Amino acid sequence: DSLGCGLRTCYRYLNQTSRSFAAVIQALDGELRHAVCIFYLVLRALDTVEDDMSIPLDVKVPMLHEFHSHLYQPDWKYTESKEKDRQVLEDFPTISMEFRNLSKVYQDVISDICHKMGVGMAEFLEKKVDSQNEWDKYCHYVAGLVGIGLSRLFSASELEDSIVGQDTDLANSMGLFLQKTNIIRDYLEDQLEGREFWPREVWSRYAKKLSDLAKPENIDVAVQCLNELITNALHHVPDVLTYLSRLKNQSVFNFCAIPQVMAIATLAACYNNQQVFRGVVKIRKGQAVTLMMDATNIQAVKAIMYQYVEEIYQKIPSRDPSCRRTQQVVAAIRALSLPAGPMASRHHYSPIYLSCAMLLAALSWQYLSTLARATEDCVQAGDN
Repeated sequence: DSLGCGLRTCYRYLNQTSRSFAAVIQALDGELRHAVCIFYLVLRALDTVEDDMSIPLDVKVPMLHEFHSHLYQPDWKYTESKEKDRQVLEDFPTISMEFRNLSKVYQDVISDICHKMGVGMAEFLEKKVDSQNEWDKYCHYVAGLVGIGLSRLFSASELEDSIVGQDTDLANSMGLFLQKTNIIRDYLEDQLEGREFWPREVWSRYAKKLSDLAKPENIDVAVQCLNELITNALHHVPDVLTYLSRLKNQSVFNFCAIPQVMAIATLAACYNNQQVFRGVVKIRKGQAVTLMMDATNIQAVKAIMYQYVEEIYQKIPSRDPSCRRTQQVVAAIRALSLPAGPMASRHHYSPIYLSCAMLLAALSWQYLSTLARATEDCVQAGDN
C-alpha cells in the first residue's frame, strides 16, 4: 500500500517478465529493492529490442546505442515490438519515471550499464561468437555487466562494502558463470530459434557445423564438445566463491547465491549428458527448493559446490579430450570448498519440513499473483 501506482506497475511487470528473479528481487532490503527492480526492467526492455527480429538492423543498432538516453526522456516508448515482453517498451514512460525517482547514485549506475550493454549488444548483432575470448566478451556484455551493475548498486546502498562494487573482475565472473550455463543448457532451443552462441573455436573441433552436433550419428563428439564448454564455465567458480564470501547482508547474499547454486546443479545435470542435444535438461523442482533453502551462508554454498563438482568428477570419461582439464578445475574448486569440512554445516531437512517449505512457496506465489491482479485493477481504475 505504500507504493505509488507507477512503482506498483513496475513490480507487476517484474512478476510478468521474470518469475525466477522476481521473488529474490522483492526479498532485497530497503531502497535497494526498488533500484534493482528498475535496473532489471530497463535491461529487460533493452534485451527485448535486441531479441526482436522484426526490427531492421539499420533501426536496431542506433536504438541499442541510444537506449540509455531514453531513461531521461519522459515520453519515449516503442510500440512496434512483436516480442512477448513488449509491454516494458510500450509503457517505458512508467519505468523511466520510476528510474528518475531513484537516488542519483543508483541512476548513474543503471544508465552507465545500460549504455555499455547496448553498445556490446550492437557489436554482436552482425557477427557470431568465434573464439573463446569472444565468448567471454559476449557473455560480459549480456551478463557480466549485469553482475558489475548489481555489485555497484549493492555498494551504493551501503548494505555492502565498497570493495564489492569496485572488484569488477569478480562481479564479471558471477555473470559469466550464469550466462555460460544458460548457453550450454539451451543448445537445442537456440538451434531451433536460429541462434548460435557456442564458440566456433570449440565446436569446430568436433563438427563442420554447430547444428551437426544434434545429429544422432554425432552424439559422441557432441558430448565431448559439451564437456569442454562445461569445463570452461567451471573456471569461474573460484571467483564466485570469493565474491560470495565478501557479502554481509543476508538478502543480498541470498539474491546472489541462489542463481549460482542453481547454475552448478544445472551444469552437473548437463555434464556428459546426451539429453542436452535431444531436449531440455532441468533440475527437479524439489531439488531447486532444497537449494534455495540451503544457500543462506558461504559454508553451505561451498558444500553445495563441492557436492556438484564431485558429481561431475564421478562422470568424467577417461577418454574425454577435456578429461585432464576437468579434473584440474574440479580439484581447484574442491580445495576452496573444503577448508574446514563445510559439508557438516549444510542443513538436512526432513520431508515434513520440505513439504512445509513448498507449501509456503505456493502461498507466496498465490499472494504475488493476487497482488499483481490488484495492481492491474489499480492501473485500470486510474486509466478510467
